[in-house]
Amino acid sequence: MNQSVAGRCLCGAVRFRLNGVLRGVVVCHCGMCRRWHGHVGAYTRVAKSEMEIEDDGGLAWFRASTIARRGFCRRCGSSLFWERDGSDQMSVVAGSLEAPTGLATTLQIFAEDAGDYYALDERIPVRPPASAGG
Repeated sequence: MNQSVAGRCLCGAVRFRLNGVLRGVVVCHCGMCRRWHGHVGAYTRVAKSEMEIEDDGGLAWFRASTIARRGFCRRCGSSLFWERDGSDQMSVVAGSLEAPTGLATTLQIFAEDAGDYYALDERIPVRPPASAGG
């Protein structure tokens, strides 16, 4: 969906705008996302060229693995971004976006790593483990 939607962290120290085609929301159940978010990770994605950082006063990055880094607000702790090394795309935490987004959750990944305290949403397709990989 081609659109313009604003996003921000909880305290407002990081503000951004996504201008363009946003991917449907993907819910990630991997252990890293669950630890980072306190539950599952829910991300849309946009081309970096279609993302405008309006205020980066609190933006910090954490090298989360050998393939990616995670962006967050160093002031309030909000999780905001996931960026794969060398990619021209940026994954953006869906909960950081201002409504209405027009987005829908379209896929669950790493479902085999889901926490034992919740059930998967059976209405949302699951990517099989064999094809899982970032």
